[in-house]
Amino acid sequence: MKEIILNRRSIRKYSDYKISNTELYEMLDEALRAPSSGNLQPLRFFVIESKAAREKLRPILRMNVSQLETASQLILITGDKHKYQMAETIFSRAVAEGIMPDEVKHRQLDRFKNIHHDPTSQKYISSLFLDAGLFASHFMLVARMHGYDTCPIGGFNTELANETLGIDSNYLPILLISIGKKDEEGYQSIRLKASEITYHID
Repeated sequence: MKEIILNRRSIRKYSDYKISNTELYEMLDEALRAPSSGNLQPLRFFVIESKAAREKLRPILRMNVSQLETASQLILITGDKHKYQMAETIFSRAVAEGIMPDEVKHRQLDRFKNIHHDPTSQKYISSLFLDAGLFASHFMLVARMHGYDTCPIGGFNTELANETLGIDSNYLPILLISIGKKDEEGYQSIRLKASEITYHID
């Protein structure tokens, strides 16, 4: 795991190897073990793989053409603005599998019902971005465990993404991740040391 973490690089050029949907979904399932606010799991994924889908995406990419043309898939991570609608499903499954008492399920659902939800508020949107960041970090490491490399792509026109790709406006585009077998080594980079950016509160 240490080697996977320390040697991860963003890869922009991939070989022609195609990842099967079976393995892609396996990686997504593994990465979905990442935490999310209230365990509401608000992320929804859109896989861009066919030539037609790539051409739809091309006009809203600012750069990243190499990833678009060579990656096995690109995954658009979105946040569901109506994430609370899945709470009943999530907690009912937890009860059915014996990992949550029924009374806890009802207490959680009652608590959510009493919260004022404003999907347009900055706090609400920030929670979706936080959950997406936690997932993306997991997914990129999971991909390396499977022998693949990735590149997170924030440089695309999120305001046009829904209309361009035919995605419901309830899904907030947050991040693209390209994935595949690398056809380059990628660039080395440095990181600031923890001792330079960490402060202890007395």
